[in-house]
Amino acid sequence: MTSLMISQLAERSGVPATTLRFYESAGLLSADRTPAGYRMYGEDAVDRLAFIGAAKHLGLALGEIGELVGVWEAGACRDVKAGLRPRISARLAEAESRAAELAAFTASLRGALAHLDALPDRAGRCDPGCGFLAPGAGSAARGSSASGSSASGSSASGSAAASGRAAAPGGTAAPGGTAAPGRAAASGGSRGGQPVDVVLSAGRRAAEREAERWRAAPVACSLGGDGLRERTDRWREAVAGATRTDVPEGLRLTLPVDRVARIAELAAAEQECCPFFDFRLHLDGPYLHLEVRAPADGGALLTDLFGSAD
Repeated sequence: MTSLMISQLAERSGVPATTLRFYESAGLLSADRTPAGYRMYGEDAVDRLAFIGAAKHLGLALGEIGELVGVWEAGACRDVKAGLRPRISARLAEAESRAAELAAFTASLRGALAHLDALPDRAGRCDPGCGFLAPGAGSAARGSSASGSSASGSSASGSAAASGRAAAPGGTAAPGGTAAPGRAAASGGSRGGQPVDVVLSAGRRAAEREAERWRAAPVACSLGGDGLRERTDRWREAVAGATRTDVPEGLRLTLPVDRVARIAELAAAEQECCPFFDFRLHLDGPYLHLEVRAPADGGALLTDLFGSAD
């Protein structure tokens, strides 16, 4: 049987070597070792990786993929089909639900925009008399409304302005941010001293699903070779000298605030290739607190990128 070194398998399959090592640690891929300790893979590893890649494309979790790989390896196609069908059906139901919520939110935005365009241009300050902040604004298409609440401090955690993950529809802050799911992150004004409803969210459930999207993303990185090394070097340079603190499912790095643009750019690029990473940026006076989280399956890749606590 033909034996492939890890670099050869990465080139043949298009899967980065770091991901191959992770698959091995997760039990999805096996490798023999040479007397010198180098990994060697059989030719069948190429087909196995193609199956894993197809399953990931369908949104299956690594645990599910591990179960299916065992069935696939046994060679009974009907058994693979029987295992795949209920899983794909469940993913389809989730996708359709999210599509319906997104469609409702889109309709809410169109209604709000039409209402805004119909308002007269005034030279004075905006107030409830304008109708812009009236409780009924955009009500024809809204999925739900939420009381406006003031953003506290200078935290940008979970917001679209300073997060590696886009905010949920309606500006919902991620867990740990300043606004609860389904609630506006900035004050919507008041009427008679009472908060005024602002149409911003398609619903609490949609916001919570959006905030947790990283947990369901496939744990693998699409970068490889020189691209992976360059990205890692850029991260190491950007966070050099940071104070590190472990947090549940990840780490917190405290840096000078003048690095925020650089860090935000890197975080956005990282999610393009590794959507299972969750980035949160918190501005705290002269400091920037960067929190990075990953699912349990992604712990090894988190360590590859930022090193260990030791």
